[in-house]
Amino acid sequence: MTARPDFASHDDSSCRSRRHPRAQHLVVADERSLADLELALVALPICASGRVFIEVPDASWVCALQAPPRMSVTWLDRSIRRGEIGSAELCRSGQAVTRAAIAYADEVLCDEEARETNVTLLAGFVATADIVEHLTTRLDIPRESITVAEALTQYV
Repeated sequence: MTARPDFASHDDSSCRSRRHPRAQHLVVADERSLADLELALVALPICASGRVFIEVPDASWVCALQAPPRMSVTWLDRSIRRGEIGSAELCRSGQAVTRAAIAYADEVLCDEEARETNVTLLAGFVATADIVEHLTTRLDIPRESITVAEALTQYV
């Protein structure tokens, strides 16, 4: 009987294996947390998959980020996004990233296996609180699998 590969390790050879389980991640950030975001992305295993949503005031904030190859990075430019549906107002801070993260979660994190997703919330208080509430109450994602920026942990 052949020894089963150690899927808990994340070295280059185990991560390249087709049978290696992919670590699913949802990462949310804003312009105030770009340095924390870079640190969080560097800490992810090479086999991580999922989405990164970053809300910024305008396109001048968009920059190159190093993320694992299976992670999709989406920049959300508030200066060109509308706020409330049917209004001509621009997005308030946190509104675009909250909508994006919740829509992604509703579409992708809807089965039992997806609930094992690691969620990292680095955005401001309003976005973080709304996302945590949605994930825990609507999708039954355990609070323990959601990492919140240290400055916000006392609130959510």
